[in-house]
Formats: sequence, C-alpha cells, structure tokens
Amino acid sequence: MKNVEALIADGGDIAIGAVFPVGCAATAADNHNTVAMLVRRDGETLSALLKRLDKAIGKFYHDGEIIDEINGE
Repeated sequence: MKNVEALIADGGDIAIGAVFPVGCAATAADNHNTVAMLVRRDGETLSALLKRLDKAIGKFYHDGEIIDEINGE
C-alpha cells in the first residue's frame, strides 16, 4: 500500500463507505484534487478494493490520470 501511505504522508486522505448513489466506494484525495473514486464490485473484498485504490493512486502519481468509477469519467 505504498501509494496510499505516500498520499496520507503528503496530507491526503482516503475514505471507504457509501457515496450516493453507490452503496460502497473507496475514494482518495490530495490537498487539491480527487485522485480516485472506485466502486466496490460485487463480491469484492475490502482488501481487494484497497489494493485497487492503491493502484489508482499510483496511476495518478505517474500519469496524472484520475479514475472516477462513480461519475463515469
């Protein structure tokens, strides 16, 4: 979870829970931007969701790409 740790060390945050209209999502943000918003898949464990979030944060750090599964962007 090196990317999650780096984000938090830099003052960012992550959250897991309901985000309307999604029943369960994982979100990450730095001080200025939303970095990722992932929808928990059917049958997906929280551990697997956190691993996907870590990869999405890494993608943002490397490419500047924001993954938004909630708003379809």
